[in-house]
Amino acid sequence: MKTIISIDDTDNEHSPGSGQLADDLAQELILHRLVTEASDISRHQLFIHDLVPYTSHNSAMCFTVCNDPNNYSDLIAFCQDFLSLRSAEGSDPGLCVIDEHNVLGSQLLIDFGLRAKRSVMTKQAAYQTAEQAGIHLSEHGGTGDGVIGALAGVGLRLSGCDGRIRGWHKTGEAGRTITIEKLCAVLRVPWAVDDKGTRLPGYARVSISDERIKTVLYDHYAVVPLTRTDQTAVDWATLSPAESKRF
Repeated sequence: MKTIISIDDTDNEHSPGSGQLADDLAQELILHRLVTEASDISRHQLFIHDLVPYTSHNSAMCFTVCNDPNNYSDLIAFCQDFLSLRSAEGSDPGLCVIDEHNVLGSQLLIDFGLRAKRSVMTKQAAYQTAEQAGIHLSEHGGTGDGVIGALAGVGLRLSGCDGRIRGWHKTGEAGRTITIEKLCAVLRVPWAVDDKGTRLPGYARVSISDERIKTVLYDHYAVVPLTRTDQTAVDWATLSPAESKRF
C-alpha cells in the first residue's frame, strides 16, 4: 500500500527545519524496514498571519511511502515516537498519516488544505476533519498546533497540484540555453509546465536563469515550472529562487 505522512511545527529558530526532520524520518522508516521506499518531500506553504505561530515559513512537509498493510499500525507508532524524541524544544509538532487510497476522506482533506492556505484554521477543525475522514492525526508536544499544518499538508499533497519539492537541482552555469526535453532529462522529471500548468513541448528552448532549479508538484508529479521570456531566440526561462517561492 501507499501511505502519506505529513509533519509540521517540529523546529525552533536554532534547530534543523521540518524538511530535514521529514527526510530523517523517511530514512529511518526505510532503515527499520517499515517501508520499502519513500518519495521526494513536498513543502506546502500555508497561510501567513499574525494569529498563526510559525518558525520561519509556516509550511508543512509531506511524503509518501510504500509499506506492508500489516505494518500500518507499527509505522504510525514509529512516526509518533520519532517526533516525540526528535522534535525541537519549544516546538508544537503534529503528525498526520493516511492510506493514499482513502477515497472517502480525500476531498475533505483537500478542502481543508486549500482553506489552510488562505485563512486561519483551528486545531478543533483539524481533529473534526480527521475524524470524518477516518485518518490518524496526533500531536507530540507543546500546544500541538502542528496538527493543523500536518493535516493541511496531506490534503494539499492529495490535490496533486501544490508544493515545492525539497532540495535544489544544479544544472550548470546560468545564462545558457537548452531544449525542454534535455532539461527534463537532466532533472529527471516527466515534463515542464507554464504558469497555468500547461505541459510544454520538448523542442522549445529554455534559458537557465539560475544554476539552482526547483521542481514543483503538479498533476501528482514533480515537474519543472517555466515562465515566458521576451528573448528572441528563447521561448521560456527557468524560475529564480525567489520566483519559485510562489509554489
